[in-house]
Amino acid sequence: MASTAIKFGTDGWRGRIADDYNFNAVRRCTYGFSQYLLETEGNDKSIVVGYDKRFASEDFAAAAAEVLAAHGFKVLLTNGPTPTPVISYSIIAEGAAGAINITASHNPASDNGFKVRDRHGGAVAPQGLNQIEAVIPKDNTQIPYLPLKDGLASGQIKIFDPAPAYISQIENLIDLEPIRQSGFTVMVDPMWGNGAGWFPKLLAGGTTKVIEIHNQRNPLFPEMLRPEPIPPNINVGLRASVEHSADVLLINDGDADRVGVGDENGVFIDQLRVFALLAYYLLEVRKERGPIVKTLSTTSMLNILGKMYDVPVYETGVGFKYVAPKMLEVDALIGGEESGGYAFRNHVPERDGILAGLYILDMMVRLKAKPSELISRLFKLIGAHYYDRIDSPLPPQSRKELEDGILNAKPKLIGGLKVTGLNIVDGYKFGLEDGGWLLIRFSGTEPIVRVYCETTKKDRVQPILQDGLRIVGIK
Repeated sequence: MASTAIKFGTDGWRGRIADDYNFNAVRRCTYGFSQYLLETEGNDKSIVVGYDKRFASEDFAAAAAEVLAAHGFKVLLTNGPTPTPVISYSIIAEGAAGAINITASHNPASDNGFKVRDRHGGAVAPQGLNQIEAVIPKDNTQIPYLPLKDGLASGQIKIFDPAPAYISQIENLIDLEPIRQSGFTVMVDPMWGNGAGWFPKLLAGGTTKVIEIHNQRNPLFPEMLRPEPIPPNINVGLRASVEHSADVLLINDGDADRVGVGDENGVFIDQLRVFALLAYYLLEVRKERGPIVKTLSTTSMLNILGKMYDVPVYETGVGFKYVAPKMLEVDALIGGEESGGYAFRNHVPERDGILAGLYILDMMVRLKAKPSELISRLFKLIGAHYYDRIDSPLPPQSRKELEDGILNAKPKLIGGLKVTGLNIVDGYKFGLEDGGWLLIRFSGTEPIVRVYCETTKKDRVQPILQDGLRIVGIK
């Protein structure tokens, strides 16, 4: 019986476990990726396969490994749930041709996903994803696979530990010893996911104290709606950081490729501000130079920093399938997106929530400042910026009808600010007179519409968002 067509969204394919996401679907996706790799890379290199802590992820990963092995690839299967950035770096460390990662990242507990990475460790570009989709079969009746036990016995599939190579890479990128000896109290919330244990391991041996919560495997993700490092999912972590008088809260999403930050007062620092802080850290504190790559859904503070430090800023569509290729093309210093995912030069063109968190800690050490003081320093330099976002289920109308309504709205004012233009490269981004913006975008991974804004006027945030909802037709 033919199955549902599989389409790769913003970052891979995701579905509801036991509904459209099942072993049949995983084998079909793996077959498509195998055909793509045979055409573009051959099968003389290894393929890394990793997974997260969601329900049955290790079993779905084994199914993917079996199909790859049957296509002649040597498969390196991680020895446990592994952060996405560690999987991506393993491609470089092992000289592999790519990777499959079984994870649904920040999605609800009901979901799982299938991510693919190229030989650079980054997301496969849109053209490559189209090639993969084109050869995914309608069913799995003709898909070969080598049973896991046979693959392990023959050596075609090998269980390996990706941690040592990644830790060595981290130590090449940042001197951890000053952080270990800083005496900070660092609260960490890995959101029941793959980031658990990494900050305690990396920062052990000094006066710094690392306290973790939500660090066991629990595929239901209690105390949060989903493992996404934004409110309200982070509220328990913020309260815990205040209770323990922590200097900072670091939050990783379910697969640890994103980071969220809370300050010493238990106040969330939104992901646009974190992106600007990381760029400022690299440019001002570390005195590095290089292009910045950002998605159109993230902060205009980067454009201001780009002008100040005389570095180019490139804007892409939403998703690392756009950011990663652009980072490689221009040898970017940093790349990132609104969701809290940031990638760095001399590493892999992939979001790394662990390294990003370490960079925040290093910035605190070098500038002798708490997180709220870092924000004050940034805003003194470039002015205050305010951001928020509303996610809403798609209304019953067709997406085309909704998009037509957005295009036909032609608002002159949004949130009381004059509209200066409309960018439809990826969604509908209305420029505003204060240099801010409103973006309306349909999610590439879930049946929701996102309405985002950034403005230099704090009292305009909610009016802008409410006008955005009206433009969509939700209010």
